[in-house]
Amino acid sequence: MKGSGLASRVYLDWNATTPLRPEARAAMAAAMDVVGNPSSVHAEGRAAKALVERARAQVAAALGAEGADIIFTSSATEAAALALAGRGIACAGIEHDAVRAWCAEDLAVDAEGRVTVPEPGRATLQIANSETGVVQDLPQGLAVSDLTQGFGKLPLAFNWLGIEMGLVSAHKLGGPKGVGALVVKRGLDVAAQLRGGGQEMGRRAGTENIIGIAGFGAAADAAAKDLANGVWDEVSQIRKILEEVIASDAKTTIIVGKSGLRLPNTACLVTPGWKGETQVMQMDLAGFAISAGSACSSGKVRASQVLRAMGLEEGAAASAIRVSLGPGVTEEEVLRFAEAWLAQNRKFRARAG
Repeated sequence: MKGSGLASRVYLDWNATTPLRPEARAAMAAAMDVVGNPSSVHAEGRAAKALVERARAQVAAALGAEGADIIFTSSATEAAALALAGRGIACAGIEHDAVRAWCAEDLAVDAEGRVTVPEPGRATLQIANSETGVVQDLPQGLAVSDLTQGFGKLPLAFNWLGIEMGLVSAHKLGGPKGVGALVVKRGLDVAAQLRGGGQEMGRRAGTENIIGIAGFGAAADAAAKDLANGVWDEVSQIRKILEEVIASDAKTTIIVGKSGLRLPNTACLVTPGWKGETQVMQMDLAGFAISAGSACSSGKVRASQVLRAMGLEEGAAASAIRVSLGPGVTEEEVLRFAEAWLAQNRKFRARAG
């Protein structure tokens, strides 16, 4: 899976979204020729239903969730609403906005971004943070986990995690935007939020997006093969090179979560006093796509909620950038990024005195 499609630019924002995998593109193109409604009983409807069920099996296999219910949704955001609405679930301030919107923020976060969960059956906890890359140890019996950032990057098996429900998204692992899923331990009740039809085992009404679902299934299958073949180990080595070069020159820059377990592709850099949004614009002009936090928060000029929850003061939390790599990003590209970023860092330090 290669870069952004813009030959002169380097895409380093893979946690926001990933390039579409060729396997997903091919599956979606084939699905466009399937005319039937999956709920129809005639041959055309059965052909459409077969595409959906094939993708369901592919997602389940890639996630180690055979035997669980895979409920397709429009996104992980919708899956979060389906899992959390009205349940009085507890969470920490590091969770994605789509999760925090449905829960009370009362779980403690330490300076390394790790969360304490006293009552797992009443809590949700992400497997990995999109901004810092910090990976959590999920307690047995956890009610819900946002698996979005870990799916495809980390060796996960839903059936062994000991959780009741998980949220996943297609576009984080090379699938199309606009499709996600809620993974549910079989036998658990889930109250439908969208009503009016019996689709998705009566838990999510509305005709299935068979094109997007077909792409999701193919992307999940390809992502599982990449993981098994050590592709993300190679990405981790590229990330290590990037951080070593940054650390050797930018002495005041903090690499968040460096001492603990992180996603293999994520570097969160905090340079106190140098606004993250300024860095993003400077790097964009230099030909590099990075982020100042979660893509869903773009355009909001505020400090990172995640870093604030970890105890960083507001000025430092507003001075963070995220560099997230993916398969196909080369050592030469990250060294070019480091050179461009360090040049701007030196200018910032000179101005700061």
